[in-house]
Amino acid sequence: MPVIWIPGQGYFGNAYLVGSVLIDAGVLPSVIEPHREDIDTIILTHCHFDHTAYTREIAHLCSACVAIHPLDAPGLTEDGMSLSLQFGSRSPGIPPDRLLSDGEQLGPLTVLHTPGHTPGSISLYFEEERALISGDTVFTDGGFGRYDFPGGDRTALARSIERLASLDVEGLYPGHGAPVRHGGRRHIEAALQLLRAGYG
Repeated sequence: MPVIWIPGQGYFGNAYLVGSVLIDAGVLPSVIEPHREDIDTIILTHCHFDHTAYTREIAHLCSACVAIHPLDAPGLTEDGMSLSLQFGSRSPGIPPDRLLSDGEQLGPLTVLHTPGHTPGSISLYFEEERALISGDTVFTDGGFGRYDFPGGDRTALARSIERLASLDVEGLYPGHGAPVRHGGRRHIEAALQLLRAGYG
């Protein structure tokens, strides 16, 4: 089962499709339309508006349930936590149908609580494919998520990236920028080294 990349536009985050699961909802519903019959679950890696903007519309389009970590759930209905006002908009205004916990299994995906960018940030590990969907916790080329937003925590972010660096990761699928299909773990290790060295 492949990880299908749906590129984000402008400041908005990537989305990914794994079987019947859509990860993140910052892409236009028209882009999701061809997959509407396939999707039954939307998993949000965190509550920021660039990843959740079209959650309500896509959930209705696909008749899909919405899942997020409980610590980020308020950001689906609160403008401050979602950062939606920075985008000149309002929060998605849709409460989640399901709250996710660390270690939970959704089909082939394992939920990993990776706080730091937000309190309830998660990553999703697809062990069979050695693939990691990392949200805004870690990016390719040694990048990592900001921790200066409300609820951000540099120490927690470092612990989260350290955890991800311990996984067998070949494909790295970040919240922004192009994914890499080979050597993903090296990108995670580079991010950890840069964060520990005081960059960012």
